Amino acid sequence: MKRVLPAWTKTVVGLALTAGLWGQAAQAVCGDAADACRIENGSYHIVMPSAPTTDGDAIPALMFLHGWGSSGQGTLNMRGMVEAALARGYAVIAPDGTPREGRNGRSWGFMPDRPGPRDEIAFLRAVRDDAVARHGIDGGRMLLGGFSIGGSMVSYLACADPSSFAAYGPVAGAFWHPLPADCAGPVDLFHTHGWTDGVVPLEGRILGGADSLDDEGEFAQADVWRAMAIWRAANGCRSNASRYSETGIFWRRGWDCDSGRQLDFALFNGGHAVPEGWTAMALDWFEAL
Repeated sequence: MKRVLPAWTKTVVGLALTAGLWGQAAQAVCGDAADACRIENGSYHIVMPSAPTTDGDAIPALMFLHGWGSSGQGTLNMRGMVEAALARGYAVIAPDGTPREGRNGRSWGFMPDRPGPRDEIAFLRAVRDDAVARHGIDGGRMLLGGFSIGGSMVSYLACADPSSFAAYGPVAGAFWHPLPADCAGPVDLFHTHGWTDGVVPLEGRILGGADSLDDEGEFAQADVWRAMAIWRAANGCRSNASRYSETGIFWRRGWDCDSGRQLDFALFNGGHAVPEGWTAMALDWFEAL
């Protein structure tokens, strides 16, 4: 069944393309690595595909959130991921997190009980809307992905407001303690994680000097399997109705959910990284929704 898109997704304004980047894309009016697009409370970078779309002027997009200490410009330096998306006709949107106090780089205020200096969910919605209005992006075909803490930010946004983006693709980042009791509704989500990830281990990790999760002031990554259980509950997935498959280096598992939404998980034999082949796998999944 074809989904009805919200009215704001039909806004298409002035697509401006100039010289190529890496031979795969054209830079937009603003937003290349050197010149961010400025909006209230922040900025973002964007790279546009050079090839015209085949189904109208609106362009699908991969919005990808950087990890701890990086930036939107750092996201554009992930050339394998960016070029793979551009080659398929996707724009790549790379928002900037908030500056870290007293340090270089940026991060995300993703934890509901420890808010940062800005409302990150409102900011990412504003990036979405600005990209739709300024660059001719199709807001109804926007996959929100993210790496590490960026993946955690994706997870919390998807849990709090599932309708903000068409689908979600966190990589190596999930919920932290305390885990959400539940999420606002069902969601299309594809989580990817490395088997040997030591930065965000599958079983979680205690940070900040605490000895256990019972210590006062603990700061801990949650067990990824418990995060997936929260998503199964939100989507109404039947625990004994799993699908198994392989895509290249990825071992995949999906669940049949009463909500009709897609919940999938991919494991690869590697560490804390966005693995080669993730973009193609994630966009194949996204386009099949």
